[in-house]
This record gives sequence, C-alpha cells and structure tokens, in this order.
Amino acid sequence: MIAIIDYGMGNLGSVQKALAYLGFDSEITDDAEKVLAADGVVLPGVGAIGAAMEALSGKGLDKVVHEYIATGKPFLGICLGMQMLFDTSEESFGGEPVKGLSVLPGKVVRFPSDMGLKVPQIGWNALSSKNEILPDKEYVYFVHSYYCVPDREEDVAATVDYGIEYCCSVRRDNVFACQFHPEKSGEAGLAILHRWAKQTKK
Repeated sequence: MIAIIDYGMGNLGSVQKALAYLGFDSEITDDAEKVLAADGVVLPGVGAIGAAMEALSGKGLDKVVHEYIATGKPFLGICLGMQMLFDTSEESFGGEPVKGLSVLPGKVVRFPSDMGLKVPQIGWNALSSKNEILPDKEYVYFVHSYYCVPDREEDVAATVDYGIEYCCSVRRDNVFACQFHPEKSGEAGLAILHRWAKQTKK
C-alpha cells in the first residue's frame, strides 16, 4: 500500500486516482503508523510553503517524513512536496523565510522578476533528464512561482528551461521528487508515476 500524506493541503485525490488507474493501492492518511508501515509514501502539495510546513508540523508529520525516509523505502514529493524537502524557502510566512524539512541541502527561490517571465509558470515544458525514472525531452505540466536550488549537483535528476534552466526533479537514495505534476501530465506523467510506484512492490 502507498500512503499519500494528508496534512490539509495538496492534490490528494488526483494523485490517488492516478495511482489507482495504474493498478496501485493507496490511502490518503495523516496517521503516523499507517505512513510508517506503507510500502511507499507520497508527499503532495499545492499552495504556500509556510502554511504547508505549519500544517505538516502541527500534525507531527514532519518527524514522520524523516522517520519514513530513514527506512529506505520509496518516497515521492510532488510540487510543494518537493520544495518542502529543502532547507529554506524565500517565500515569506509572517515576514520570515520558511524553514523546510532539510531532507536535502539547498533552498527554494522565486523566479527572477527582471526577465519578463510569467509568474507563476503554468503549462507544459520539456524535461532534460538525468534519471531513469524520467523520460528525456517529454513534456510535463507545471504550476508554481518558486523553484528549488539544490546544493549538490548530484541530487539533480532533471532540469527544465523556463527562461532560466532550473532543477525540476531530484533524487537521492530512496527520495525522489518533482516540481511538476506527474498526475496531471498525461501519458508521460503516468509513466513516471508507474516507474516510481513499481519500486514499492519489491
């Protein structure tokens, strides 16, 4: 069973429907024991990172994420769920930068305002992939105003060009995450989800 972490924010239903379509059982839950017992875990998310981190920690799920990742079982972060894995985000919350989960070293920054880029980035862009889970040059769906800057180049699984080239996916040991929404990215996105989810059957 794959656990989809419910902390009150995120595209929970669409992720669950995509997994069901692919033949994988999943449960939307905020129960620590169910999350830790799962064969795979998804941390989804949309919205503001400050509110998301507050909601996650308010349920004690920040600690659960760390405990689960330490088991070595497959973990997937999607969109805001990728951003939360890093140390800090410059998206302010109460006037202060937001502290993330520090699973991966790095920061989250806003798209530059002096390049004429439309913010948020909404739409389809082609991946430049460095990872076997991700199809190179396939188009996937993005909607976000901030992007991740990992400290370690070896954590970068894929990049995308949106006026600037930035990291849109990371992988480190059992942790895989993507800024785009695989559950909303058509056949290419479903193929990515399937390649990740089949690891939970090992």
